[in-house]
Amino acid sequence: MSGGAVSGGGAGTRRTVQVGGDPGYPVHIGPGVLWHLREHVTPGRRVLVVHQAGREQLAGEVAAVVAAAGGTAHPAPVPDAEGAKEVGVLAELWHRLGEADFTRDDLVVGIGGGAVTDLAGFVAATWLRGVDVVQVPTSLLGVVDAAVGGKTGINTAEGKNLVGAFHPPVAVLCDPAWLATMPRADYVSGLAEVVKCGLIVDPVLLDLVESDPGAATRPDSAVALELVTRAVQVKADVVAADLRESSLREILNYGHTFAHAVELVEDYRWRHGDAVAVGLVYAGELGRLAGRTPPALVTRTRAVLTSVGLPTTYAGAAWADLRAAMSRDKKTRGTTLRFVVLDDLAVPGRLEGPTEAQLEQAYAAVRG
Repeated sequence: MSGGAVSGGGAGTRRTVQVGGDPGYPVHIGPGVLWHLREHVTPGRRVLVVHQAGREQLAGEVAAVVAAAGGTAHPAPVPDAEGAKEVGVLAELWHRLGEADFTRDDLVVGIGGGAVTDLAGFVAATWLRGVDVVQVPTSLLGVVDAAVGGKTGINTAEGKNLVGAFHPPVAVLCDPAWLATMPRADYVSGLAEVVKCGLIVDPVLLDLVESDPGAATRPDSAVALELVTRAVQVKADVVAADLRESSLREILNYGHTFAHAVELVEDYRWRHGDAVAVGLVYAGELGRLAGRTPPALVTRTRAVLTSVGLPTTYAGAAWADLRAAMSRDKKTRGTTLRFVVLDDLAVPGRLEGPTEAQLEQAYAAVRG
């Protein structure tokens, strides 16, 4: 890895990954990082505290930090998971901002998983054409993916994240203690994004998971802290090189074309990370069929996902429905589907216009 600076030591210490520069923003990881919120609250500053259900205690702690710094917190609870990313929820938050006279000098804080940080970021991006946002991810998926990079969005009936904006936060704060409160299945689901980072950029992530899969699934382990820090660094490096996803940043979507199709046809009942896990296998199989991805790498992908309890098969929908959903992918140009595939471990490339036979055969491979 290269790029942003990382500070900190072993388990129980704080790490900081700098995303970009001039000015860029820090991702603080470790115990007590909520303290850094004070750096972004000045006397009189209004702060909309967007938080998912079940995070009332943390929202209260955020409000206390805001008050101690002389600001005024406005709590804004939203539904859990993808239910937060609906137009009606967005409109209600806009209403609350207007009612409280929020100006461009005010702040939005997003507390929760990736869905909430996506929503909070989009609210901040669109209010008065852009106000500051601090992201406080409380899920593994949130800290290694959604909260870092500045991609924000909401869902529509036609697909996931089709409406959004690029709006980098001024800071991201993640305390492992918040991750430790997650249901185990949700934490494990987030490991799919960690595995993805290992496949496309940093193979050490795969080595760490393979050497101790049990520790990888425990958020209080030294291995988990290393996985989080390295995965955040991967995203920081890629984002710094391509903020608006014009070229390189597309590699972060490895496995996501099929994953988003699964989520859509399942009406978002599947966990995002579970869908990504199957999507990684699909992308591997598609790359293999196209003569790009070594078969041994597809086998390794399945093995590492299985070792931490992630799914590697999906057979819940007709191929025609999945194919239609994939045509709405953001990487599609006209009628041409574009996929990220691996030419080797940590050597991502682009596959444009695979044949319909290859697409369907890859699905047959993930149906088990």
